[in-house]
Amino acid sequence: MLNLSKSLFFAGFLSLISCANDSGPGYQEPYVPDPTDEGQAEVPVLTDNELLDLVQEKTFNYFWDFAEPTRGMARERSQDDAYGGQGTDIVTTGGSGFGIASFPAAVERGWITRVEALSRLDEILNFLEEVPTYHGVYSHWYLGSTSQTRRFSELDDGGDLVETAFLIQGLLINRQYFNGDAETEIDIRSRITKIWEAVEWNWHTQGENVLYWHWSPTYSFQIGLKIKGWNESLIVYVLAASSPTFPIEKDVYVEGWASNGAIVTNRSHYGIDMPLGPSYGGPLFFSHYSFLGLDPRNLQDQYANYWKQNTTHSLINYEYTVRNPKNFEGYGENSWGLTASDSRDGYAVHSPTNDLGVIAPTAALSSFPYTPEKSMAALRYFYEELGNNLWGEYGFYDAFSEEYNWYADGYLAIDQGPIVAMIENYRTGLLWKLFMADEDVQAGLDKLDFSY
Repeated sequence: MLNLSKSLFFAGFLSLISCANDSGPGYQEPYVPDPTDEGQAEVPVLTDNELLDLVQEKTFNYFWDFAEPTRGMARERSQDDAYGGQGTDIVTTGGSGFGIASFPAAVERGWITRVEALSRLDEILNFLEEVPTYHGVYSHWYLGSTSQTRRFSELDDGGDLVETAFLIQGLLINRQYFNGDAETEIDIRSRITKIWEAVEWNWHTQGENVLYWHWSPTYSFQIGLKIKGWNESLIVYVLAASSPTFPIEKDVYVEGWASNGAIVTNRSHYGIDMPLGPSYGGPLFFSHYSFLGLDPRNLQDQYANYWKQNTTHSLINYEYTVRNPKNFEGYGENSWGLTASDSRDGYAVHSPTNDLGVIAPTAALSSFPYTPEKSMAALRYFYEELGNNLWGEYGFYDAFSEEYNWYADGYLAIDQGPIVAMIENYRTGLLWKLFMADEDVQAGLDKLDFSY
Protein backbone atom coordinates (compact mmCIF):
# COMPACT_ATOMS: atom_id res chain seq x y z
CA MET A 1 0.00 0.00 0.00
CA LEU A 2 2.92 2.36 0.51
CA ASN A 3 3.41 2.49 -3.24
CA LEU A 4 -0.11 3.72 -3.90
CA SER A 5 -0.91 7.40 -4.26
CA LYS A 6 -1.80 9.42 -1.20
CA SER A 7 -5.31 9.65 -2.55
CA LEU A 8 -5.84 6.04 -1.51
CA PHE A 9 -5.08 6.93 2.05
CA PHE A 10 -7.48 9.82 2.03
CA ALA A 11 -10.27 8.17 0.06
CA GLY A 12 -10.16 5.01 2.14
CA PHE A 13 -8.37 5.05 5.43
CA LEU A 14 -9.11 8.64 6.41
CA SER A 15 -12.76 7.73 5.91
CA LEU A 16 -12.33 5.03 8.52
CA ILE A 17 -10.76 7.50 10.94
CA SER A 18 -13.65 9.89 10.43
CA CYS A 19 -16.16 7.15 11.10
CA ALA A 20 -14.30 5.95 14.15
CA ASN A 21 -14.43 9.46 15.58
CA ASP A 22 -18.19 9.25 15.26
CA SER A 23 -18.49 6.28 17.63
CA GLY A 24 -18.50 3.48 15.15
CA PRO A 25 -17.52 2.65 11.58
CA GLY A 26 -19.75 4.05 8.88
CA TYR A 27 -20.65 0.84 7.20
CA GLN A 28 -23.48 -1.65 7.38
CA GLU A 29 -23.66 -4.59 9.69
CA PRO A 30 -22.50 -7.53 7.60
CA TYR A 31 -25.17 -9.69 6.04
CA VAL A 32 -24.36 -13.39 6.09
CA PRO A 33 -26.80 -15.46 4.04
CA ASP A 34 -28.33 -18.57 5.50
CA PRO A 35 -26.37 -21.49 4.05
CA THR A 36 -29.59 -23.53 3.89
CA ASP A 37 -31.27 -20.85 1.77
CA GLU A 38 -31.13 -21.26 -1.98
CA GLY A 39 -30.59 -17.49 -2.09
CA GLN A 40 -32.98 -16.65 -4.89
CA ALA A 41 -36.06 -17.52 -6.84
CA GLU A 42 -35.66 -18.69 -10.41
CA VAL A 43 -34.04 -15.89 -12.41
CA PRO A 44 -35.71 -14.98 -15.70
CA VAL A 45 -33.53 -15.26 -18.78
CA LEU A 46 -32.73 -11.78 -20.09
CA THR A 47 -30.87 -10.68 -23.20
CA ASP A 48 -27.73 -8.63 -22.70
CA ASN A 49 -29.57 -5.42 -23.50
CA GLU A 50 -32.46 -6.28 -21.19
CA LEU A 51 -30.04 -7.00 -18.37
CA LEU A 52 -28.14 -3.75 -18.95
CA ASP A 53 -31.45 -1.86 -19.01
CA LEU A 54 -32.48 -3.43 -15.72
CA VAL A 55 -29.19 -2.81 -13.92
CA GLN A 56 -28.87 0.78 -15.11
CA GLU A 57 -32.40 1.75 -14.14
CA LYS A 58 -32.39 0.02 -10.75
CA THR A 59 -29.02 1.55 -9.91
CA PHE A 60 -30.11 5.01 -11.05
CA ASN A 61 -33.05 4.81 -8.67
CA TYR A 62 -30.59 5.15 -5.80
CA PHE A 63 -30.13 8.75 -6.95
CA TRP A 64 -33.78 9.28 -7.82
CA ASP A 65 -36.05 7.42 -5.40
CA PHE A 66 -33.54 7.36 -2.52
CA ALA A 67 -32.26 10.92 -2.89
CA GLU A 68 -32.49 13.18 0.17
CA PRO A 69 -36.21 13.98 0.06
CA THR A 70 -36.10 17.78 0.39
CA ARG A 71 -32.76 18.53 -1.29
CA GLY A 72 -32.50 16.05 -4.15
CA MET A 73 -28.85 15.36 -3.35
CA ALA A 74 -27.48 11.83 -3.17
CA ARG A 75 -27.19 10.30 0.26
CA GLU A 76 -23.68 9.11 1.04
CA ARG A 77 -24.92 5.60 1.81
CA SER A 78 -28.13 3.74 2.54
CA GLN A 79 -27.64 2.75 6.18
CA ASP A 80 -29.45 4.80 8.83
CA ASP A 81 -27.11 3.79 11.64
CA ALA A 82 -23.87 4.79 9.91
CA TYR A 83 -21.74 7.75 11.01
CA GLY A 84 -23.07 7.96 14.53
CA GLY A 85 -26.69 7.71 13.42
CA GLN A 86 -26.44 10.40 10.73
CA GLY A 87 -26.15 7.89 7.89
CA THR A 88 -29.00 8.90 5.63
CA ASP A 89 -28.84 12.59 6.58
CA ILE A 90 -25.35 12.96 5.12
CA VAL A 91 -25.35 13.96 1.46
CA THR A 92 -22.30 13.63 -0.73
CA THR A 93 -20.90 16.20 -3.13
CA GLY A 94 -18.95 13.87 -5.41
CA GLY A 95 -21.54 11.10 -5.24
CA SER A 96 -24.24 13.60 -6.19
CA GLY A 97 -22.14 14.63 -9.18
CA PHE A 98 -21.95 11.00 -10.28
CA GLY A 99 -25.72 10.65 -10.06
CA ILE A 100 -26.43 13.98 -11.75
CA ALA A 101 -24.16 12.97 -14.63
CA SER A 102 -26.67 10.28 -15.63
CA PHE A 103 -29.77 12.49 -15.68
CA PRO A 104 -29.50 12.83 -19.49
CA ALA A 105 -29.32 9.04 -19.85
CA ALA A 106 -32.34 8.69 -17.57
CA VAL A 107 -34.33 11.06 -19.78
CA GLU A 108 -33.21 9.42 -23.01
CA ARG A 109 -34.08 5.95 -21.72
CA GLY A 110 -37.45 7.03 -20.37
CA TRP A 111 -36.88 6.41 -16.68
CA ILE A 112 -37.78 10.03 -15.97
CA THR A 113 -39.14 12.86 -18.09
CA ARG A 114 -37.23 15.94 -19.15
CA VAL A 115 -39.53 18.02 -16.94
CA GLU A 116 -38.85 15.76 -13.94
CA ALA A 117 -35.11 16.01 -14.49
CA LEU A 118 -35.27 19.80 -14.65
CA SER A 119 -37.37 19.92 -11.50
CA ARG A 120 -34.88 17.74 -9.61
CA LEU A 121 -31.98 19.83 -10.88
CA ASP A 122 -33.78 22.90 -9.59
CA GLU A 123 -33.96 21.32 -6.12
CA ILE A 124 -30.31 20.34 -6.21
CA LEU A 125 -29.19 23.78 -7.39
CA ASN A 126 -31.27 25.40 -4.64
CA PHE A 127 -29.27 23.34 -2.17
CA LEU A 128 -25.91 24.06 -3.80
CA GLU A 129 -26.68 27.79 -3.82
CA GLU A 130 -27.56 27.68 -0.11
CA VAL A 131 -24.79 25.64 1.49
CA PRO A 132 -21.45 27.05 2.70
CA THR A 133 -18.69 26.99 0.12
CA TYR A 134 -15.02 27.79 0.52
CA HIS A 135 -13.63 29.96 -2.26
CA GLY A 136 -16.38 28.44 -4.39
CA VAL A 137 -15.37 24.90 -3.43
CA TYR A 138 -17.82 22.48 -1.85
CA SER A 139 -17.31 20.26 1.17
CA HIS A 140 -17.06 16.51 0.87
CA TRP A 141 -20.27 16.12 2.93
CA TYR A 142 -23.24 18.20 4.04
CA LEU A 143 -26.18 17.45 6.31
CA GLY A 144 -29.39 17.42 4.35
CA SER A 145 -31.39 18.49 7.39
CA THR A 146 -29.40 21.69 8.04
CA SER A 147 -27.54 22.42 4.77
CA GLN A 148 -24.37 22.77 6.83
CA THR A 149 -20.96 21.25 6.25
CA ARG A 150 -20.51 17.90 7.94
CA ARG A 151 -16.80 17.34 8.53
CA PHE A 152 -15.23 14.38 6.75
CA SER A 153 -12.30 14.08 9.15
CA GLU A 154 -10.82 16.02 12.05
CA LEU A 155 -9.15 18.64 9.85
CA ASP A 156 -11.48 18.39 6.87
CA ASP A 157 -14.31 20.82 7.63
CA GLY A 158 -13.98 23.03 4.56
CA GLY A 159 -13.59 22.69 0.81
CA ASP A 160 -12.72 19.48 -1.01
CA LEU A 161 -11.44 20.22 -4.52
CA VAL A 162 -11.65 16.62 -5.78
CA GLU A 163 -15.26 16.11 -4.69
CA THR A 164 -16.09 19.50 -6.19
CA ALA A 165 -14.60 18.41 -9.51
CA PHE A 166 -16.78 15.30 -9.55
CA LEU A 167 -19.81 17.51 -8.91
CA ILE A 168 -18.86 20.02 -11.61
CA GLN A 169 -18.29 17.20 -14.12
CA GLY A 170 -21.90 16.10 -13.62
CA LEU A 171 -23.27 19.64 -13.75
CA LEU A 172 -21.49 20.49 -16.99
CA ILE A 173 -22.88 17.36 -18.62
CA ASN A 174 -26.36 18.65 -17.77
CA ARG A 175 -25.57 22.20 -18.88
CA GLN A 176 -24.76 20.77 -22.29
CA TYR A 177 -27.78 18.45 -22.45
CA PHE A 178 -30.49 20.89 -21.38
CA ASN A 179 -29.86 23.23 -24.28
CA GLY A 180 -33.43 24.27 -25.10
CA ASP A 181 -34.89 27.75 -25.37
CA ALA A 182 -37.49 27.23 -22.64
CA GLU A 183 -37.08 29.54 -19.67
CA THR A 184 -36.57 26.62 -17.30
CA GLU A 185 -33.64 25.25 -19.33
CA ILE A 186 -32.05 28.67 -19.74
CA ASP A 187 -32.32 29.17 -15.98
CA ILE A 188 -30.76 25.79 -15.20
CA ARG A 189 -27.84 26.49 -17.52
CA SER A 190 -27.30 29.94 -16.04
CA ARG A 191 -27.24 28.65 -12.49
CA ILE A 192 -24.85 25.82 -13.33
CA THR A 193 -22.57 28.34 -15.02
CA LYS A 194 -22.59 30.54 -11.92
CA ILE A 195 -21.56 27.61 -9.70
CA TRP A 196 -18.89 26.51 -12.19
CA GLU A 197 -17.40 29.97 -12.52
CA ALA A 198 -17.33 30.55 -8.74
CA VAL A 199 -14.85 27.72 -8.09
CA GLU A 200 -11.45 29.27 -7.31
CA TRP A 201 -9.29 26.46 -8.65
CA ASN A 202 -6.11 28.54 -8.56
CA TRP A 203 -6.63 29.32 -4.85
CA HIS A 204 -5.73 25.70 -4.20
CA THR A 205 -2.21 26.11 -5.57
CA GLN A 206 -1.01 28.25 -2.64
CA GLY A 207 1.11 29.96 -5.29
CA GLU A 208 2.86 26.68 -6.11
CA ASN A 209 2.69 24.61 -9.28
CA VAL A 210 0.45 21.95 -7.78
CA LEU A 211 -3.15 21.75 -6.57
CA TYR A 212 -3.97 20.94 -2.95
CA TRP A 213 -6.95 18.75 -2.10
CA HIS A 214 -8.37 20.67 0.91
CA TRP A 215 -8.74 24.10 2.37
CA SER A 216 -10.50 24.94 5.63
CA PRO A 217 -11.29 28.33 7.21
CA THR A 218 -10.23 26.75 10.51
CA TYR A 219 -7.19 24.72 9.48
CA SER A 220 -6.22 26.39 6.19
CA PHE A 221 -4.12 23.97 4.09
CA GLN A 222 -2.97 22.02 7.15
CA ILE A 223 -3.94 18.64 5.70
CA GLY A 224 -1.33 19.33 3.03
CA LEU A 225 -2.46 16.66 0.57
CA LYS A 226 -1.20 17.47 -2.91
CA ILE A 227 -3.20 16.19 -5.87
CA LYS A 228 -0.56 14.31 -7.81
CA GLY A 229 -1.03 11.54 -10.34
CA TRP A 230 -1.71 8.81 -11.16
CA ASN A 231 -5.03 8.35 -9.37
CA GLU A 232 -8.71 9.26 -9.79
CA SER A 233 -8.13 13.03 -10.01
CA LEU A 234 -7.22 13.83 -13.61
CA ILE A 235 -10.60 15.55 -13.94
CA VAL A 236 -9.53 18.09 -11.31
CA TYR A 237 -6.67 19.39 -13.42
CA VAL A 238 -8.71 19.34 -16.62
CA LEU A 239 -11.45 21.43 -15.02
CA ALA A 240 -8.96 23.73 -13.30
CA ALA A 241 -7.35 24.44 -16.67
CA SER A 242 -10.80 24.87 -18.26
CA SER A 243 -12.12 27.45 -15.80
CA PRO A 244 -12.99 30.73 -17.50
CA THR A 245 -12.62 32.63 -14.22
CA PHE A 246 -9.98 31.05 -11.92
CA PRO A 247 -7.80 28.86 -14.16
CA ILE A 248 -4.47 27.22 -13.57
CA GLU A 249 -1.65 27.35 -16.09
CA LYS A 250 -0.13 24.36 -17.80
CA ASP A 251 2.91 24.42 -15.49
CA VAL A 252 0.65 23.44 -12.58
CA TYR A 253 -0.38 20.34 -14.52
CA VAL A 254 3.13 19.46 -15.63
CA GLU A 255 4.92 20.06 -12.34
CA GLY A 256 2.08 19.13 -10.00
CA TRP A 257 -0.08 16.40 -11.46
CA ALA A 258 2.57 14.88 -13.72
CA SER A 259 5.60 15.51 -11.46
CA ASN A 260 7.60 16.73 -14.46
CA GLY A 261 7.06 13.39 -16.19
CA ALA A 262 7.67 11.12 -13.20
CA ILE A 263 4.00 10.15 -13.47
CA VAL A 264 5.07 7.74 -16.23
CA THR A 265 5.93 4.37 -14.68
CA ASN A 266 5.69 2.02 -17.69
CA ARG A 267 4.86 -1.04 -15.62
CA SER A 268 4.14 -4.44 -17.10
CA HIS A 269 2.11 -7.19 -15.45
CA TYR A 270 1.10 -10.49 -17.06
CA GLY A 271 2.63 -9.23 -20.30
CA ILE A 272 0.30 -6.21 -20.30
CA ASP A 273 2.07 -2.84 -20.56
CA MET A 274 0.54 0.07 -18.62
CA PRO A 275 1.86 3.64 -18.97
CA LEU A 276 0.88 5.12 -15.59
CA GLY A 277 0.08 4.16 -12.06
CA PRO A 278 1.27 2.13 -9.09
CA SER A 279 2.07 -1.55 -9.10
CA TYR A 280 -0.79 -3.52 -10.69
CA GLY A 281 -2.57 -0.23 -11.42
CA GLY A 282 -4.27 0.38 -8.09
CA PRO A 283 -8.02 0.12 -7.45
CA LEU A 284 -10.28 0.28 -10.48
CA PHE A 285 -11.93 3.56 -9.53
CA PHE A 286 -8.82 5.23 -10.94
CA SER A 287 -10.21 4.39 -14.39
CA HIS A 288 -13.79 5.41 -13.61
CA TYR A 289 -14.25 8.60 -11.59
CA SER A 290 -12.56 11.07 -13.95
CA PHE A 291 -14.04 9.40 -17.01
CA LEU A 292 -17.77 9.65 -16.47
CA GLY A 293 -17.56 12.71 -18.72
CA LEU A 294 -13.95 12.88 -19.86
CA ASP A 295 -13.83 10.64 -22.93
CA PRO A 296 -10.69 8.46 -22.88
CA ARG A 297 -11.19 6.93 -26.34
CA ASN A 298 -9.03 9.47 -28.20
CA LEU A 299 -7.52 11.24 -25.21
CA GLN A 300 -3.76 11.60 -25.22
CA ASP A 301 -1.08 13.92 -23.92
CA GLN A 302 2.68 13.71 -23.64
CA TYR A 303 2.41 11.16 -20.82
CA ALA A 304 -0.12 8.57 -21.94
CA ASN A 305 -2.86 7.41 -24.24
CA TYR A 306 -5.71 7.23 -21.76
CA TRP A 307 -7.70 4.57 -23.55
CA LYS A 308 -4.65 2.33 -23.31
CA GLN A 309 -4.11 3.34 -19.69
CA ASN A 310 -7.63 2.51 -18.57
CA THR A 311 -8.00 -0.63 -20.67
CA THR A 312 -4.70 -2.12 -19.54
CA HIS A 313 -5.47 -1.20 -15.94
CA SER A 314 -8.76 -3.07 -16.18
CA LEU A 315 -7.17 -6.09 -17.85
CA ILE A 316 -4.43 -6.31 -15.21
CA ASN A 317 -7.03 -6.14 -12.43
CA TYR A 318 -9.04 -8.86 -14.19
CA GLU A 319 -6.01 -11.06 -14.79
CA TYR A 320 -4.93 -10.77 -11.16
CA THR A 321 -8.36 -11.85 -9.95
CA VAL A 322 -8.51 -14.78 -12.36
CA ARG A 323 -5.06 -16.00 -11.37
CA ASN A 324 -6.11 -15.52 -7.74
CA PRO A 325 -2.73 -15.87 -6.00
CA LYS A 326 -4.37 -15.91 -2.55
CA ASN A 327 -6.81 -18.67 -3.59
CA PHE A 328 -9.95 -16.85 -2.50
CA GLU A 329 -13.20 -18.71 -3.05
CA GLY A 330 -15.34 -17.28 -5.83
CA TYR A 331 -12.67 -15.42 -7.80
CA GLY A 332 -12.56 -16.22 -11.51
CA GLU A 333 -13.37 -15.23 -15.07
CA ASN A 334 -16.99 -14.51 -14.15
CA SER A 335 -16.37 -12.86 -10.78
CA TRP A 336 -13.72 -10.19 -10.62
CA GLY A 337 -13.03 -6.56 -9.81
CA LEU A 338 -11.09 -4.94 -6.97
CA THR A 339 -11.77 -1.32 -5.99
CA ALA A 340 -12.65 0.81 -2.97
CA SER A 341 -15.85 -0.37 -1.31
CA ASP A 342 -17.33 -1.63 1.89
CA SER A 343 -15.57 -4.68 3.25
CA ARG A 344 -16.08 -7.21 5.99
CA ASP A 345 -14.46 -4.96 8.59
CA GLY A 346 -15.30 -1.50 7.24
CA TYR A 347 -14.48 0.52 4.18
CA ALA A 348 -11.31 -0.54 2.35
CA VAL A 349 -9.38 0.29 -0.80
CA HIS A 350 -9.19 -3.11 -2.48
CA SER A 351 -6.61 -3.67 -5.19
CA PRO A 352 -4.17 -6.42 -6.21
CA THR A 353 -1.73 -5.08 -3.61
CA ASN A 354 -4.45 -4.95 -0.93
CA ASP A 355 -6.57 -7.99 -1.73
CA LEU A 356 -8.90 -8.89 1.15
CA GLY A 357 -11.05 -11.41 -0.70
CA VAL A 358 -13.78 -8.84 -1.39
CA ILE A 359 -15.23 -8.07 -4.83
CA ALA A 360 -17.31 -4.97 -5.55
CA PRO A 361 -19.75 -5.15 -8.50
CA THR A 362 -18.99 -1.53 -9.38
CA ALA A 363 -15.44 -2.51 -10.35
CA ALA A 364 -16.31 -4.82 -13.24
CA LEU A 365 -19.55 -3.06 -14.21
CA SER A 366 -18.02 0.41 -14.41
CA SER A 367 -15.30 -1.11 -16.61
CA PHE A 368 -17.77 -2.01 -19.36
CA PRO A 369 -16.24 0.42 -21.90
CA TYR A 370 -12.81 -1.17 -21.42
CA THR A 371 -13.67 -4.87 -21.01
CA PRO A 372 -17.18 -5.42 -22.39
CA GLU A 373 -17.15 -9.21 -22.68
CA LYS A 374 -15.47 -9.73 -19.32
CA SER A 375 -17.79 -7.20 -17.67
CA MET A 376 -20.86 -8.89 -19.15
CA ALA A 377 -19.70 -12.26 -17.84
CA ALA A 378 -19.35 -10.71 -14.38
CA LEU A 379 -22.76 -9.03 -14.65
CA ARG A 380 -24.45 -12.32 -15.49
CA TYR A 381 -22.70 -14.11 -12.65
CA PHE A 382 -23.62 -11.42 -10.13
CA TYR A 383 -27.26 -11.39 -11.23
CA GLU A 384 -27.95 -14.99 -12.21
CA GLU A 385 -25.75 -16.91 -9.77
CA LEU A 386 -25.50 -14.78 -6.64
CA GLY A 387 -29.07 -13.54 -6.97
CA ASN A 388 -30.84 -12.23 -3.90
CA ASN A 389 -27.70 -12.41 -1.80
CA LEU A 390 -26.30 -9.55 -3.89
CA TRP A 391 -29.36 -7.96 -5.56
CA GLY A 392 -31.67 -5.50 -3.86
CA GLU A 393 -33.94 -2.52 -4.38
CA TYR A 394 -31.26 -0.34 -5.99
CA GLY A 395 -29.35 -2.99 -7.88
CA PHE A 396 -26.29 -4.81 -6.65
CA TYR A 397 -25.25 -4.36 -3.04
CA ASP A 398 -21.90 -2.73 -2.57
CA ALA A 399 -19.59 -5.73 -2.17
CA PHE A 400 -19.33 -9.40 -1.28
CA SER A 401 -16.94 -12.18 -0.39
CA GLU A 402 -17.67 -15.80 -1.22
CA GLU A 403 -14.54 -16.73 0.71
CA TYR A 404 -16.09 -15.47 3.95
CA ASN A 405 -19.74 -15.96 2.97
CA TRP A 406 -20.29 -12.23 3.47
CA TYR A 407 -22.59 -9.94 1.49
CA ALA A 408 -23.08 -6.23 2.05
CA ASP A 409 -26.69 -5.16 2.54
CA GLY A 410 -26.35 -1.51 1.53
CA TYR A 411 -25.22 0.93 -1.12
CA LEU A 412 -22.68 3.76 -1.51
CA ALA A 413 -23.32 6.65 -3.87
CA ILE A 414 -19.76 6.76 -5.18
CA ASP A 415 -20.01 3.11 -6.19
CA GLN A 416 -23.53 3.31 -7.62
CA GLY A 417 -22.96 6.33 -9.85
CA PRO A 418 -20.16 5.00 -12.07
CA ILE A 419 -22.18 1.86 -12.83
CA VAL A 420 -24.96 3.86 -14.52
CA ALA A 421 -22.67 6.34 -16.23
CA MET A 422 -20.02 3.98 -17.55
CA ILE A 423 -22.52 1.44 -18.83
CA GLU A 424 -24.20 4.31 -20.67
CA ASN A 425 -20.88 5.39 -22.12
CA TYR A 426 -20.29 1.81 -23.26
CA ARG A 427 -23.72 1.66 -24.91
CA THR A 428 -24.08 5.12 -26.44
CA GLY A 429 -21.19 7.35 -25.35
CA LEU A 430 -23.82 9.93 -24.36
CA LEU A 431 -22.11 11.39 -21.29
CA TRP A 432 -18.77 11.50 -23.07
CA LYS A 433 -20.29 13.31 -26.06
CA LEU A 434 -21.96 15.91 -23.86
CA PHE A 435 -18.97 16.69 -21.66
CA MET A 436 -16.48 16.81 -24.52
CA ALA A 437 -18.72 19.21 -26.45
CA ASP A 438 -18.39 21.82 -23.71
CA GLU A 439 -16.38 24.76 -25.07
CA ASP A 440 -14.78 25.52 -21.70
CA VAL A 441 -13.59 21.91 -21.41
CA GLN A 442 -12.20 21.98 -24.93
CA ALA A 443 -10.28 25.15 -24.11
CA GLY A 444 -8.79 23.51 -21.02
CA LEU A 445 -7.75 20.39 -22.88
CA ASP A 446 -6.16 22.56 -25.56
CA LYS A 447 -4.28 24.52 -22.91
CA LEU A 448 -2.85 21.26 -21.52
CA ASP A 449 -1.93 20.07 -25.03
CA PHE A 450 -4.28 17.10 -25.06
CA SER A 451 -5.44 15.57 -28.30
CA TYR A 452 -9.00 14.31 -28.10
